[in-house]
Amino acid sequence: MLRSLGGLAARHPRWFVVGWLALVGAGFAAALGGAGGQPLFDRLHSGAPRVPSDSATGQDLLDRTSRTGPSVMLLLDRVDPASPAVRTAVTAAAADLARSPLVLTVRQPYAAPPGTAGPAPASPAAAPPATANPLVSADGHAVLVIALLKPDLSADRQQSGEATITTRLERVAAQVPGSRGLVGGVDSLVGRITSQVKTDLGTGESIALPASLLVMILVFGGLLAAGLPIVGAVASIAGALACLLGFSYAIELEASVVNVVTVLSLGLCIDYGLLLVSRYREELRRLHAADVARGLAPDTPPGPQALQGALEHTLATAGRTVMFSGITVAVSCCGLLLFASDTLQAIGAAAVSVVVVALLVALTLVPALLALAGDRLIRPGLVRRLLPGVGDVAPVHGTFSRLARGVQRRPALVLVGVLAVLVLAGVPSLRMQLVNSGTALLPVSDSQRQLFDGVDARFPAAAEAPLLVVTTAPVSEVQPWASRELAALPGVRAVDPVQEQGDATTGTVSVVAVRPEGTAESSTAQDVLRRIRALHPGFRTYVTGQTPYVVDFVDGIRARAPYAVGLIVLATFVLLFLMTGSVLVPLKALLMNVVSLGAALGMMVLVFQDGHLSGLLGFTSAGGIETMLPPLTLAFGFGLAMDYEVFLLSRIKEFHDRGEDNDASVVRGLQASGRIITSAALIVVLVFGGFVAGQLLLIKEMGVALAVAVAVDATLVRMLLVPATMTLLGEWNWWAPKRLRAVHERFGLREG
Repeated sequence: MLRSLGGLAARHPRWFVVGWLALVGAGFAAALGGAGGQPLFDRLHSGAPRVPSDSATGQDLLDRTSRTGPSVMLLLDRVDPASPAVRTAVTAAAADLARSPLVLTVRQPYAAPPGTAGPAPASPAAAPPATANPLVSADGHAVLVIALLKPDLSADRQQSGEATITTRLERVAAQVPGSRGLVGGVDSLVGRITSQVKTDLGTGESIALPASLLVMILVFGGLLAAGLPIVGAVASIAGALACLLGFSYAIELEASVVNVVTVLSLGLCIDYGLLLVSRYREELRRLHAADVARGLAPDTPPGPQALQGALEHTLATAGRTVMFSGITVAVSCCGLLLFASDTLQAIGAAAVSVVVVALLVALTLVPALLALAGDRLIRPGLVRRLLPGVGDVAPVHGTFSRLARGVQRRPALVLVGVLAVLVLAGVPSLRMQLVNSGTALLPVSDSQRQLFDGVDARFPAAAEAPLLVVTTAPVSEVQPWASRELAALPGVRAVDPVQEQGDATTGTVSVVAVRPEGTAESSTAQDVLRRIRALHPGFRTYVTGQTPYVVDFVDGIRARAPYAVGLIVLATFVLLFLMTGSVLVPLKALLMNVVSLGAALGMMVLVFQDGHLSGLLGFTSAGGIETMLPPLTLAFGFGLAMDYEVFLLSRIKEFHDRGEDNDASVVRGLQASGRIITSAALIVVLVFGGFVAGQLLLIKEMGVALAVAVAVDATLVRMLLVPATMTLLGEWNWWAPKRLRAVHERFGLREG
């Protein structure tokens, strides 16, 4: 099939190119809103990932019974709350907003004007003391104003109301000399995160694409050959964005999904393009050498039939490898679909779709571009004239064959040494702490993060509690229990008075805010959560909030992880068996991936949890790793690792099938694929490194995690561990039980 596809691309390359140009244009137009629809970035959401759980049910009850719309806050800093100027500016703004038909209420620290809400001070002429008023900061140098919109407003009226409130509150700081005002809310925070996603995507691509092009110019020794994978990568990005836009109409897409999935698509497409271009050039060189051996002049160009044959053989060999690799990566992404988290399922589904796009680009567009380029891909260009030897096809003997022979002289020593390094690197992962950073996803310089961080730190009574106990029991029954039992739990700093919300239509719930000692992610908060859930008050309670979300999410991941891992392991084993006919090679590949991914997660703990390299990478540690990072790293990192495993094994198997013994096949396979693997890995590291330059913490963490995973896999694992283990196993590498050998003979995938 692939050989026939190569022949079709060779005969009709312009059809493929024109078709892809139309698709790319349509993809970018749709994703950016140029086709008349809503742009992709306007359809993104942001929030803590969750799984079906006690905390999710509690939050749903809160959302259903809420009597208010979104809020907009003003943190007026560097002021004296007792100042008449501050009081006048704040109360005037509150009175203006209270008259708006879109505003439900305004909470502020001074005597409440008509239509507003706020605690009355002890004396009409004096501001309330900081210790008595939750809307005056604990340090006595700031006040907080909260305007709440009416519920059930249309999207346009809600947006108009938020804009009106924001404009009016921003004027308060201008009326008080020397003050600083931070204005925002949850909707503004989400908007800032989605905007940062778009900015980081542009930043990453602006770094990754030029850097990748430069590497490929050095690899291929010319701009033409280097440019073909980049063209494919651009097409892949367009396809990825279009797929994500389609998914946004079926499921809620978390903002970070765009960068995560686009980076995966970009890296895969460049990898596949690099492999195909390299193999096509190798086939052209082989044809040229054969023509010279038959007596033709060295400058005689190959004919159309020869070029078509080269492309057909490229698709039958490298194209087969690409197909195997793509299926393996897609299977790894499918593991995310087995988790209960909507966010992980969305990422998994979107990732599978863009892997399909990357495969289509690699197997149709790139071959068409190769056919149009023809033998110009092997003609010496300016780069090769300036740097002789750069960009040539890998020789039979070279750096990687010498490396393989060196490993084969001491395979046991290499195996033990590399495993020791990887295991030690993975040890820090055992103390990983998971967090849902929320505002900490943004850099500390961002005004929305400063607003929410300031409220949490300086207005403890007004900040949202990390633990909210929700029940349908009446307040009269809940309040005595909360005062008697919740307040007495070890680790509880304060318990707020019970609040009731809802109405006859939605039903009513009682809500108790519990404030533990320490942060929401601390072990103290988690202990308090467990103690609350162990209580039996005589009525059904649900505990929600930031702490329960993290605990329930992690528990949900642990519960489904065996199924996801089982799917990935089983499917990968079957695919590698169909490719190699071996039982031991797939097992070896799976075990090596475990230790390499463990090393990547260990590095994440050292960098992002412990804060090492925070200055160099430009972030502030949140004290842990984002909850979504481990499953995403394992899924994508495993897929990319198997990507290079397939690249290497396909060449080793190719030489072994030609009659070479095991050790010689390993040497020749590593020599033939080593430069492609290291070049592809370098490019993928640059791609992920480009996104590390962004500001969003989750994307930065993801970029570092996958860059480390790819770098470790392409160097220590593929260049050292693979030849060491394959040397120790010898011909046992290709062993399989008799019945399985019969299965491979019948169903195994081979060239052509």
